[in-house]
Amino acid sequence: MTIDNYKFAGKKAIVRVDFNVPLDENGKITDDTRIRGALPTLKKILAEGGALIIMSHMGKPKGKVNPKFSLSQIVDTVSEKLGVAVKFAPDCAKAADAAAALKPGEVLLLENLRFYPEEEGKPVGIDKEDPAYEEAKKAMKASQKEFAKTLASYADCYVNDAFGTAHRKHASTAVIADYFDADNKMLGYLMEKEVNAVDNVLSNIKRPFTAIMGGSKVSTKIGIIENLMDKVDNLILCGGMTYTFAKAQGGKIGNSICEDDKLQLALDIIEKAKAKGVNLVLGTDCVAADAFANDAHTQVVPANNIPEGWEGLDAGPATQKAFAEAIKGAKTILWNGPAGVFEFDNFTAGSRAIAEAIAEATKNGAFSLIGGGDSVACINKFGMADQVSYISTGGGALLEAIEGKILPGIAAIKG
Repeated sequence: MTIDNYKFAGKKAIVRVDFNVPLDENGKITDDTRIRGALPTLKKILAEGGALIIMSHMGKPKGKVNPKFSLSQIVDTVSEKLGVAVKFAPDCAKAADAAAALKPGEVLLLENLRFYPEEEGKPVGIDKEDPAYEEAKKAMKASQKEFAKTLASYADCYVNDAFGTAHRKHASTAVIADYFDADNKMLGYLMEKEVNAVDNVLSNIKRPFTAIMGGSKVSTKIGIIENLMDKVDNLILCGGMTYTFAKAQGGKIGNSICEDDKLQLALDIIEKAKAKGVNLVLGTDCVAADAFANDAHTQVVPANNIPEGWEGLDAGPATQKAFAEAIKGAKTILWNGPAGVFEFDNFTAGSRAIAEAIAEATKNGAFSLIGGGDSVACINKFGMADQVSYISTGGGALLEAIEGKILPGIAAIKG
């Protein structure tokens, strides 16, 4: 079933969205990209005369109620964006009456699903090493099914529009689908778009294909780097992992971030790229700072010769040029992870050089996919979101999809 064929009139739809939006210390939303992303699906259901039950997680409350992660903080914003006064159910598992009372065109937002450990399906308060853990896990899986069944009981149909959690087999993203037949469960518009975008990058590669992987650690990206080796023409590795590569090759990196247990892995990646004929682009110079702060003193130095007491916080001018060169002629581009500490305005030049090169290539006909929270925040910070082909809302989910993994949230609906 697709969301376009389904008749929502007079039906109650329970929709899993990803409203895990960043909040400031006063509970105000600092970036509403994820809420805006879900609007086409939610508005379609309402426009057709359906009633809407919205569910999401926020943060990592670890199965306990924590007001800091309460979705009550976003009710006003969601109401404003939907143009409907949204009702709130303060307990997602005790919302049957509120759901039953919903009339066509009305909206109910459930409290944070992760206030219940059943959502993630992991036992709480017991160590994996504990001999009783396996039993606890079995018991949790059973109560996870009950929890999912309760959520399912609120509605006539289920829509999964939360690509950001599609790589998790949680109660609301996968298990709940078992309680709806094939004609009453479907992907939302955002999910469909995400699935197509990944498909575009992986199945429909127009060459040259340049992938840009940033961020602080090689270890979290190793699966995706290895999978991309077989697909890309150019691979840019930037951000904090630059210094692990520099040190692995005998360089001096001062106080820069480094994974000392991954030096061999870095050398293996360099060898693999050579063997596969992939053009691996690593930073040659960097902007080093004498403190981890926006107003630190800075100097441009070779990435493999950083003075003691200094740390690399951004890509240097020569590196920025090399990155731009590897991006400009590309026809398929994937960007995940910044080239520096872009949260500090004085260390955004590397990421900005990448963003500008991507925008130029896109203008010349490339398909560009930006994914992962930090790259998205970068593009938004630079006000360049409209100059790339597609911005993914799903950090981990996007990476797992590109690694070639089956996403449970999609499999639960598509089989």
